[in-house]
Amino acid sequence: MEKKKAEKKKFLVEVAWETCNQVGGIYTVIRTKVPSMVEKWGDDYLLLGPYFPQTAAAEFEALPVTEDTPVERAILSLRALGYQVHYGNWLITGKPKIVLFDIASIYDQVDIIKGKIWENHKISTLGVEELVNQTIALGELIRLFLTQFAVENKSKKDIVVHFHEWMASTCLPDLKKDKVKISTVFTTHATMLGRYLAGNVPNFYDVLDTFNWHKEAVHYGIEAQASFERAAAQKADVLTTVSDITAKECIAFLGRIPELILPNGLNIQRFAAMHEHQNLHSLYKKRISDFVMGHFFQNQAFDLDQTLYLFTSGRFEYSNKGYDITLDALEILNRKMKEVGSKKTVIMFFITKQPYHSIDPEVLHSRAVLDEIRENCQAIQKEVGEKLFEAAASSNDMQLPDLNQFVDEYWRLRLRRTVQTWKTNARPKVVTHLLKQEDDIIRNLHRTQLLNNSEDKVKVVYHPDFIVSTNPLFGLDYGQFVRGCHLGVFPSYYEPWGYTPLECMARGVPTVTSDLSGFGDYMMQIMRDYEQWGVSVVNRKTQNYKESAEQLANMLFKFTQQTQRDRITQRNRVESIADTFDWSNLRGYYDTAHELSVLKKRK
Repeated sequence: MEKKKAEKKKFLVEVAWETCNQVGGIYTVIRTKVPSMVEKWGDDYLLLGPYFPQTAAAEFEALPVTEDTPVERAILSLRALGYQVHYGNWLITGKPKIVLFDIASIYDQVDIIKGKIWENHKISTLGVEELVNQTIALGELIRLFLTQFAVENKSKKDIVVHFHEWMASTCLPDLKKDKVKISTVFTTHATMLGRYLAGNVPNFYDVLDTFNWHKEAVHYGIEAQASFERAAAQKADVLTTVSDITAKECIAFLGRIPELILPNGLNIQRFAAMHEHQNLHSLYKKRISDFVMGHFFQNQAFDLDQTLYLFTSGRFEYSNKGYDITLDALEILNRKMKEVGSKKTVIMFFITKQPYHSIDPEVLHSRAVLDEIRENCQAIQKEVGEKLFEAAASSNDMQLPDLNQFVDEYWRLRLRRTVQTWKTNARPKVVTHLLKQEDDIIRNLHRTQLLNNSEDKVKVVYHPDFIVSTNPLFGLDYGQFVRGCHLGVFPSYYEPWGYTPLECMARGVPTVTSDLSGFGDYMMQIMRDYEQWGVSVVNRKTQNYKESAEQLANMLFKFTQQTQRDRITQRNRVESIADTFDWSNLRGYYDTAHELSVLKKRK
């Protein structure tokens, strides 16, 4: 009998604000994990999230609702109460079943729901921002659905509900209070207080155990968010987080030790390039080089074969994301390269999101004129090629003729005028857009004088918008841009996990991370010789800021000294270990969490 009980089938529900709704990193977690989850769970797998028409139009396919399954019967019950509930497939790899709840259909009841939350759990929601009200509305719809789903569960399968982050978990305390027959897992991918405090308190990790969570939450105006997060963490059958680093925050801010660490992965197959990553790197590097020529060659030219493309990307969290230390390391790198007379040039791209008016018209104009120069050269090339062939075929002296005589006067004049119009004495811009206001990156660049001077070996391009395929400057999507670069640089101070270095690895691009990022910490645990595989880890745990900046500068300097053969070898090696982070290998952590929640619920 015990064996039969242990083999009882389960039904898994995952709940996230970012189901079919791309906001940040959790969307990547959920979306990339789906194929592996569908493989394991099949029809016993369901995702819940909010319904937003714009995103749903592109990613959601509606299905008819009958009374054939407990899920469908629960949906019909909510519809009978007047709520708008959408059922269908999420149009991603694996095509999982999803239920999306229209928040607007319950929004008029938000104040009543908030009153019950205060009455039952003493969570204050007065004067909260609109987003919190939306999460509360979503939470109530999820509560109603899961309650009814548990009632309709005639097969008596163990229902495991896995909540991701506080935004999807405002109902978890009520589900616990009402003793709904489900097992619950709560994963925090970061803590609310961690994000705020890390960017504002020096040596945040050294004083982690000194904070009063409620006092700090009130101070930063996030009392409701932090309270929901804490309540979900404490009421869930199993608490998990994404790294050992964030586990410490759980103890300090959520008042509970996580049972398990669930490292994030990727669907590596999605990045598979059939061993053509070197060809793809060359192709996309050429596109980046086209931008670099248009941006820099107006004023200063350098050897593109001796040029390295480095980048960093992510939300604009100046200190948390390590933009500050990267800029200071670049200043040191620039000095080191000058001192040794390096023949290399480093172009460092900062890709983040900041308010701007438009792309700088001068940047656009430069690119447009360069395109015109290219068209002129192609026309001349065609004209010269045909005439050269005729001359070579008819010549008796076997000497290369004077090519100038093959170029029409019109094209000579046009090319000369176009080049003259393009060339300028103005220094290349450090920022590609017209920012609405000066920010910390700009201020640091002025302080360090990394302003794209002709004598600088390190040049900076600050692109305050995410890269998409419709971008007129690059004509690449983000993944293609990453493949075209030589190195990703992410020395974060606060990074619960960190997808950007992992995305580099999956695309065969070496990367720099830090031991304060979940990814960097995990790499150091599982792989002793990670540096040999193209992953460098900056020590930010035990070194001060200046020491870490020096270490990062030395890492970058060492990279500039590699030969092309060295870099190709490194790209091959870094791609070969990417499979370590495929969800097929990391899903087991989730399986354990789900099993544990059922066992704890039975007790």
